[in-house]
Amino acid sequence: MTTTLTNSPPPMEVLRRFDQSGPRYTSYPTADRFVEAYAPDDLAAAIASRMMSGRTAAHPLSVYIHVPFCESLCYYCACNKIITKHHDKADEYLHYLGKELQLYADLFSAQGSEPKAHSGKSHVNQLHFGGGTPTFLSDAQLAKLMSSLRQHFVLDEGGEYAIEIDPRTVNASRLAHLKTLGFNRISLGVQDFDPSVQKAIHRIQPFESVERLMSEARETGFQSINMDLIYGLPNQTLPSVQKTLERVISLRPERIALYAYAHLPERFKPQRRIDAAQLPNAADKTAMLELALKMFAAAGYVYVGMDHFALPTDSLAVAKRQGRLHRNFQGYSTQPDSDLLGLGVSAIGKIGVHYCQNAKTLQEYYDHLEQGALPVARGMALGRDDVLRRAVIMSIMCQGSVNYESIELAHLIDFQHYFEREMDQIKAMAHDGLVQMRDDGIEVTDAGWYVVRAVAMVFDRYLQADRTRQRYSRII
Repeated sequence: MTTTLTNSPPPMEVLRRFDQSGPRYTSYPTADRFVEAYAPDDLAAAIASRMMSGRTAAHPLSVYIHVPFCESLCYYCACNKIITKHHDKADEYLHYLGKELQLYADLFSAQGSEPKAHSGKSHVNQLHFGGGTPTFLSDAQLAKLMSSLRQHFVLDEGGEYAIEIDPRTVNASRLAHLKTLGFNRISLGVQDFDPSVQKAIHRIQPFESVERLMSEARETGFQSINMDLIYGLPNQTLPSVQKTLERVISLRPERIALYAYAHLPERFKPQRRIDAAQLPNAADKTAMLELALKMFAAAGYVYVGMDHFALPTDSLAVAKRQGRLHRNFQGYSTQPDSDLLGLGVSAIGKIGVHYCQNAKTLQEYYDHLEQGALPVARGMALGRDDVLRRAVIMSIMCQGSVNYESIELAHLIDFQHYFEREMDQIKAMAHDGLVQMRDDGIEVTDAGWYVVRAVAMVFDRYLQADRTRQRYSRII
């Protein structure tokens, strides 16, 4: 099902009511529910179970590698990062990444039956370098990291291999080097093209430099280019956002990620440098989102869901049409329910029904690896109810609908009986025009997509139990 939004948002009274704090559901349960009692041995057992199950050849891995370093501070940023101009710090980090890769390679080759042509190496068909700024690494450092990855895993032909790029750190020769290393997708951090907004967030990058980089990336032959944008930043107005969107559309990236800025200065110290008085209010942010939806639709983009758009020919839009869309810790993904290795400081991974997160500081991360242990600091093993609710929430977030029968057959429940309390809330949302209740399921309406996180939150048992939402960003 392809989602196109052409209708206006729900009335402001409804928006205000649902403009609450809530998760973005890159996982369920969400990462704040992970516990420190989860140990490296628990993850090792999960990997052993995967290998014994025979899922290895039929289900290649996804890999996320976190590179935490940045040369300068962007005030809006909530990522785990280290600000430094000393690039030699990355050498030590790569040394420990190599140790982590070796530990995982040993676990994945210890049991099971991998294709013998590659000496027992596990296969990877999706790779994402995130940060921080992955292009903080030099060409030689990137080459070393990719070589280490290939030493331990097989990168399948036709896979999606992406790297996040700060346009200020890359030129034509660096793009060519990335292509040689095997990257076929890039993601450009743009956020906004307005000079006053860029100054307020401490990220100056003229439109002309991004335009030139896009042209060079096309000539280099990258399959897909994503562009990250943020609305709700200081000094943004509807006319300024419109101008930025016009410029983005003129560059024709295959994918666009349009995120709502989450101002949480009590959690993220860099955001304390942003003057809250300069931030647009909820009504303005809603108008910005509505404008973006209309402009992207008019330009031929498919609304993939919540914060992602893609051209109809892009694999993300194709996955949406074919019902294969998935959501992981990097957002929407073409790989349905792949196991994910999270490598590097603070990285999050998933193996089967297990989630895990690495230590959040470099010293803790290094200490684990010095002791020959996976740097897992916390995680959780999902129970039956977690797996069931994950299926419902991901169906809402990815397809905008839930089919009762498919959930009932997969999990051996009576949907409306099991979720009797939740269905009362869904009925209230139907009264507000946010969902439609059909005989066979629930469907999010055009208006409901503006607050789709609120629809998913209805089925979050942890959230419904404690109502402690201050840790999350607001929906609008």
